[in-house]
Amino acid sequence: MTKNSARAFYLFIALAVVLLDRWTKHVVAQRIRPYSHIQVIPGFLQLTHTENTGAAFSLFADSPAPWKTAMLIAFSAIALVVVSVLLWKNHHAHVATGIGLSLIMGGALGNLWDRLARGRVVDFLLFYYQRYQWPVFNLADSAIVVGAGLLVLEILFHKSSGREESLPS
Repeated sequence: MTKNSARAFYLFIALAVVLLDRWTKHVVAQRIRPYSHIQVIPGFLQLTHTENTGAAFSLFADSPAPWKTAMLIAFSAIALVVVSVLLWKNHHAHVATGIGLSLIMGGALGNLWDRLARGRVVDFLLFYYQRYQWPVFNLADSAIVVGAGLLVLEILFHKSSGREESLPS
């Protein structure tokens, strides 16, 4: 795979994440009133429309700090620059690395879009079991976590063989 085709492939993944994230947030915002929910799998999954002014999984959401949103926007912008540089320079990297970076880029862009446009992010996926629940999140958060997971797996389990893995032609 050439440099440009690898870059295009990874950019396509990031763009797909952004578009899917924007679409799902729009559908949730249009069809579910804030703080209302729809049962999808009783006892396990519901769609719950929340507006998150904090970071991923509502971290810092209760902070009254006036600089909170600006800090989150700056952090997202810095992360996007770093990920973009890594993707641009490492077009020949292992597939898992490129896909992981692409997922992180798409997720960061999706949440950054919300923060710039509205100062908060729409979250809607709520997984729970009995009285235990995971914080409400969205597809952008999912992409970031899966992307980071791929990078961690790559670091932990990649065996250096002197040759580089490449995408199938």
